[in-house]
Amino acid sequence: MMDSGVYHLLIFVRSGRHIEIGRLGRYWFPRGYYVYTGRAKKGLQKRLERHWRHDKKRRWHIDYLLHHAQLMGEKKCLTRAERECLLNGRILRRSNAQVIVKKFGASDCLCITHLAYFSHRPRWLHVKRATRRKKTMLTRA
Repeated sequence: MMDSGVYHLLIFVRSGRHIEIGRLGRYWFPRGYYVYTGRAKKGLQKRLERHWRHDKKRRWHIDYLLHHAQLMGEKKCLTRAERECLLNGRILRRSNAQVIVKKFGASDCLCITHLAYFSHRPRWLHVKRATRRKKTMLTRA
């Protein structure tokens, strides 16, 4: 069974706030929706479960954001191909996508960022919402 692939997280920031993103520094995150694109070479399901947990050590850029935001849903694409940057680029090319933090989640590639900001919910991104079990792990924001 394949457990590698690319995923998107739909995140909501309820009210604008400054957030420290590890070594990247402190940034202003306006109220709105964020789409994060990530990849797991193996252990995709475990990675997604980790994103839903609130009690975790902050290791990646996304961990710092999720500590202050609400994870709304996930979308995954099972693949062994390295399509993370390709799929991320499609999201960033959306007419209303904005870059808030350069190099967010993109320390190991040439992308400007792997986090796109949208002032309104991106209806075109169909995500799987939290299950009852995941709802107990959700970040309070």
